[in-house]
Amino acid sequence: MGSVALNRHVIEDDLPSASIAEQVATIARKNLGPMAAAIDAGTVYPDELLHRLGDVGAWGSHVPKNGAADLRCAIHSISALGEVCGATAFMAWCQNTLVWYAANSNNPALIAKFGDKFATGQILGGTGLSNPMKSFFGIEKLKLKGRKVDGGYIVKGALPWVSNLGPGHFFGTIFEREDDGGQVMFLADCSDPAITLQPCKPFLAMDGTGTYGVQFREVFVPDDLILADPAGPFVKKIRAGFILLQVGMATGLIRDCIAIMNEVDPPLGHVNRYLPQQPVNFQELLAELEREAMALAADPYNEEDSYWRKVVALRLRAGEASVAAAHAAMLHCGARGYLMSHRAQRRLRESYFVAIVTPATKQLRKMLADM
Repeated sequence: MGSVALNRHVIEDDLPSASIAEQVATIARKNLGPMAAAIDAGTVYPDELLHRLGDVGAWGSHVPKNGAADLRCAIHSISALGEVCGATAFMAWCQNTLVWYAANSNNPALIAKFGDKFATGQILGGTGLSNPMKSFFGIEKLKLKGRKVDGGYIVKGALPWVSNLGPGHFFGTIFEREDDGGQVMFLADCSDPAITLQPCKPFLAMDGTGTYGVQFREVFVPDDLILADPAGPFVKKIRAGFILLQVGMATGLIRDCIAIMNEVDPPLGHVNRYLPQQPVNFQELLAELEREAMALAADPYNEEDSYWRKVVALRLRAGEASVAAAHAAMLHCGARGYLMSHRAQRRLRESYFVAIVTPATKQLRKMLADM
């Protein structure tokens, strides 16, 4: 995959003195928009754009301060990117989640070494918690195993899909200790020669997201890369943030699907009015999702069971609403939306990703049933 360098001086001159989310929206419109098709096709991985977003604070707004954290700005920023490109919104979620892991770790050596570099976008990366999140709810077994050695652990195994990766990137994931079955969360360094990034077969969408299969061949993980040991209490602390940040992917996509429906109203409104789902319906739904997301995002460390249930239920609604909105946009566009050059079909493909990325629709429903 290639990468596109941004004209930073142009961006600097054009940026208003405004909030982080507004600056992100400006970059999304002016710089990400022209790249979206290439990212979707997998010919571009937008590393320079991701670094630039770090320059304006996109990755650091949710870092905890005085024991409290607020995810609202981060969700707004992801949503602004998602309005233009679902793949980039997903990469933004990956980066923000990596920051969330490091910022919540109790390992001072790890925080000192990586906290600011992740939060400013100097170092990019993602999250390898798809398999662990499934394992916590009895869907899969942990794919990585580790054994204790002097100064750290030796880890082996393979993860099928991890995103926002490349040379020098990091991601957080979990292995199972071979001796007692305990779980340890750590940072994996993609530059480690014992870690291999395997290109994946083409996806329906999201090919420009730096997604690879990752093989661990007796990888030494030093103590300063351990996020949490044991992992269980740590995951419980960060799980709401992990899920709530994904809502930005959904709201941005839904907003653009509404825009698509409105764009074709002048030529097609006389017949589109017979379709059961109209832009106003999704505008009302979007407003509901955003209100609930903002309320929950202001308190991500809430330990009440009722709060956790609301987070899971919101994420389920957001995924289902994404598919419904993209489906409606395609029907409103008709044949013109069926062209590969039209973004309506891209939004439909991206919407399925929102519905199946971990935690997927079926896992969310299982989680709610188990509660």
